[in-house]
Amino acid sequence: MRDKTRLDTTATIAGLVAVTGILVGVAVNQGGTRPPARAASTAPAARAQAAPAHSPWPGPPAGGTSASGAARAAAAARGPAVPLVLTAADRRDCPPAAAACVDLARHVTWLQGGGKVTFGPVQMEPGQPGGKHPTPRGTFQVEWKAGPSYVSNIYHEPMPWATFFAAGGIAFHGGSLTAWSHGCVHLTDADAHYFNEHLPVGAEVVVF
Repeated sequence: MRDKTRLDTTATIAGLVAVTGILVGVAVNQGGTRPPARAASTAPAARAQAAPAHSPWPGPPAGGTSASGAARAAAAARGPAVPLVLTAADRRDCPPAAAACVDLARHVTWLQGGGKVTFGPVQMEPGQPGGKHPTPRGTFQVEWKAGPSYVSNIYHEPMPWATFFAAGGIAFHGGSLTAWSHGCVHLTDADAHYFNEHLPVGAEVVVF
């Protein structure tokens, strides 16, 4: 009998303790401070900051470097593009009598009349200095001109709007601005067309 009474008393005490714990928990949640919510993970943001910026140029295809990528690499090796403005040295090295001026070091060319610029300067690409086909320096005259469909009979490559001014088939013509020429002066097709239309046969060309 005493054992049964002892068990009943123990059960009653345990029940009171449980009820008291529940009431305390309710009071804390209603009037106290709630435990802080778990902070959201910042891993994605961290990864986004650590990711490298995308290159403006697509990478080479699997298995090798593309031709355009090689051309850009060659252009980068020659140094950054120069501003398309004339310097005092440009004006000094190209005499007023010249109708067309070519600065090989700065890869720019322009047209002028009476010493005043009439077109350009625009970007151009010459033959590689010290290479097999450098663009010749000196004073020349326009010898003859060809149309938009002309093809070189030496290299069998298109030379649209060619304006020939030096021996060996050296001309202004449309061509790549990221690859050395065979001694000619590469221009965009639009610029080559303009040169072709505005440089008459006999016009003076100075390359320096």
